[in-house]
Amino acid sequence: MITVVYGEDMSCCVRWEILLHEPFSGVLICKGFGRAITAADPTEVGRTVLAAYLAGRSTRDETFRVVVRTDNGYQSVITAGQLADTCWVADPAICQVLPTYLRNALI
Repeated sequence: MITVVYGEDMSCCVRWEILLHEPFSGVLICKGFGRAITAADPTEVGRTVLAAYLAGRSTRDETFRVVVRTDNGYQSVITAGQLADTCWVADPAICQVLPTYLRNALI
């Protein structure tokens, strides 16, 4: 039997879903999804994805969130309120692992 141990600096697959909350029915609608292999903190990847998705977009009182999952079972939910509450700035290294349409939105 071979045991694989993941170090904190090892890359893993990070998957994300961009979700819109529909208030009348209470349903979460998937507006986009993606994945990247990175050693970056999955929560930071989710914050960057949400910031890029919301950049230059009129949300008209819509509620968006990003759910991030990794291969080892980690899951995190990031809301727009978490971006506004802090002086958060997107890490340029994390921006490089995003798809072009999200990366360009942060430029």
